[in-house]
Amino acid sequence: MAHSDSTIAGSDHAVSTAPAAAATALPLALLSACGGGATSPPVSAPPSGSTPPPPPPVAGPTAAEASRFLSQASMGATREQIARVQSLGYAAWLDEQIAHPASPTRWDYLVARGLNGPANKNGEAGADAAIWRKLLSSPDTLRQRITFALSEILVTSISGLSGGWKAFTAAAFLDLMEAEAFGNYRRLLDKVSTSAAMGEYLTYRGSVKFRASTGALPDENYARELMQLFTIGLVTLNLDGTPKLVGGQQEETYGLDDIAGLARVFTGWNYDLAGANTDTPDYKRRPMTVNASAHETGTKIFLGKTIAAGTSGEESLKQALDTIFGHANVAPFVSRQLIMRLVCSNPSPAYVTRVATVFNNDGAGVKGNLAAVVKAILLDSEARSSPLVSDLRFGKQREPILRLAAWARAFKAGSASDAWAIGNTSDPATRLGQSPLRAASVFNFFRPGYMPPNSAVASAGMVAPEFQLTNESSVVGYINFMQGVVSRGVGDVKGDYASLLPLADSAQQLLDELNLVLAAGQLSTTTVSLLKGAIDGMPAGTDAARSNRIHAALTLVMAAPEFIIQK
Repeated sequence: MAHSDSTIAGSDHAVSTAPAAAATALPLALLSACGGGATSPPVSAPPSGSTPPPPPPVAGPTAAEASRFLSQASMGATREQIARVQSLGYAAWLDEQIAHPASPTRWDYLVARGLNGPANKNGEAGADAAIWRKLLSSPDTLRQRITFALSEILVTSISGLSGGWKAFTAAAFLDLMEAEAFGNYRRLLDKVSTSAAMGEYLTYRGSVKFRASTGALPDENYARELMQLFTIGLVTLNLDGTPKLVGGQQEETYGLDDIAGLARVFTGWNYDLAGANTDTPDYKRRPMTVNASAHETGTKIFLGKTIAAGTSGEESLKQALDTIFGHANVAPFVSRQLIMRLVCSNPSPAYVTRVATVFNNDGAGVKGNLAAVVKAILLDSEARSSPLVSDLRFGKQREPILRLAAWARAFKAGSASDAWAIGNTSDPATRLGQSPLRAASVFNFFRPGYMPPNSAVASAGMVAPEFQLTNESSVVGYINFMQGVVSRGVGDVKGDYASLLPLADSAQQLLDELNLVLAAGQLSTTTVSLLKGAIDGMPAGTDAARSNRIHAALTLVMAAPEFIIQK
């Protein structure tokens, strides 16, 4: 998507409202290195023979630090979770969340609402509701954040599904991603590779071996994207995620022959109908199986690996995924993308190295342990160093989905009917410009290497992926949409502002609370002063007036650059 320079660097073409003007002027220079952790000063040894004093008590995180941590580690901060992080500390909170029982599945939600009847076979009814419901309300908030992050790396999209029962196909795919959110990346690759959703989306379901009579060749879509986007990328990498140079040049990880050889592995795979038919959606949750007569039984050669002729489809898949997972690129490639989804657009090579090292070995000799990788990302010194708000080199743009989730989580948004009728929010002019599991292509909503053209970020050789969604239309559309969501809700999904009513007559107290919970205390003095002036100009003293002040303050804070840029 093209971006004008006025969107990127600020301009005189701002809309007339203060929120839109602030959002249009988002400082892209915020998106550089995550910043290094501060080093501790040297500690002097005690005099010989003396008893060293006890160490000072370890201070827990402040409320603002806890809120900032939750902006990276959850679907949105709440007062309760802020207090929990302060009580437990970062590591123990992560352990508690990893051990938290999984919430009911999206699939079961669809069944409970009776959407598995034949009338719904050819539609999408319930898909968005099942997805939003988990993102906005499930108590296992870390698991939901990681599931969302993984869904932006191993991409499918509802619009690209086929074979009927789209809602159930989407639900099954996200449910399997969630089941492995703290599991092992190798096992996740196996589940994704045999899922009906991926088979449909990347078109290898029903792919057949070469047929001389027709000239038909195996479908190469999944073989290509499995390597390019899901595991090893286009060029060989150092452990720190930087390109490995051979004779001063980058080296490609694979070529056309590797794609063709790997594509032979994905022939013969199709739905497991288990002796039944497609009249119910159950087959969409079962892993695909191999039709031996359609599977290529000749040799399969790729990435220096040869799978012997006569090898079964199931064994061929195992050997193929083992080969890919064993590639040295997997750890830095996947680690860097997870850091970018959770913490920072431009992680330093040292940060990537530390996380990739854990990806390769969790301390117990296991590669791909996602629970260990998530902890390494979120507890790293660069993630936890308190950023200087004035440091324009730090941060990432908060995705529109995560902005809506921050509001919903902070103010306990619920759906009285359990319908969660938020719907498809992809329209940038009237809604968020982004909707979960509805990316336009397998390259996600935005490319990891996206550089906004004609911007300071591009000039500095940095990336700002989320800005691929950002233009004049999406900036204004987001603010207008959120203004309605905040004041009226969306469908019957409404926020609960009871905790804010006692603060609403004081603009300063109201803004202080919103600043803490939504922006981790990072709204600048100038921004707070500007917003305070606007709220002070509104009537107060009645519940109706207080509600209006709350709605205005929330909209203004959610339009502020310090909220939109997660630091």
